[in-house]
Amino acid sequence: MKKLIILFSFVLGIAVTTQAQTKPAEFKFDKESHNFGKIPANQPVSVEFKFTNIGDTPLILTKVETTCGCTVPEYTQTPIKKGEAGVIKVTYSAAGAPLPFSKSVSVSSNAKTPTKVLYIKGETTK
Repeated sequence: MKKLIILFSFVLGIAVTTQAQTKPAEFKFDKESHNFGKIPANQPVSVEFKFTNIGDTPLILTKVETTCGCTVPEYTQTPIKKGEAGVIKVTYSAAGAPLPFSKSVSVSSNAKTPTKVLYIKGETTK
């Protein structure tokens, strides 16, 4: 019984040590904001935010939300393994009067930093 307890403690210690050395999933974006500049009204524009998982565990995007219905995100749905890349594509549809705009996109994941915010801005013209 004593040997069994010692063996169990040894295995548990190795498992905890190994887990402690593993870096959690983490984003590394090429860019975190984009300025469209002047864009024509009623004409959608898109930008891709590319990122790499620099952690050791697979990165899973759980939710990508925008601040309004005029901004629509599309994103990589599968887990992104260590060193692999993913994309978040954001499409903005400008409608109404010509005005400057600034929108944010919240990205939720299992990363070390669980919420990341991306930004787009620009100005609509007639």
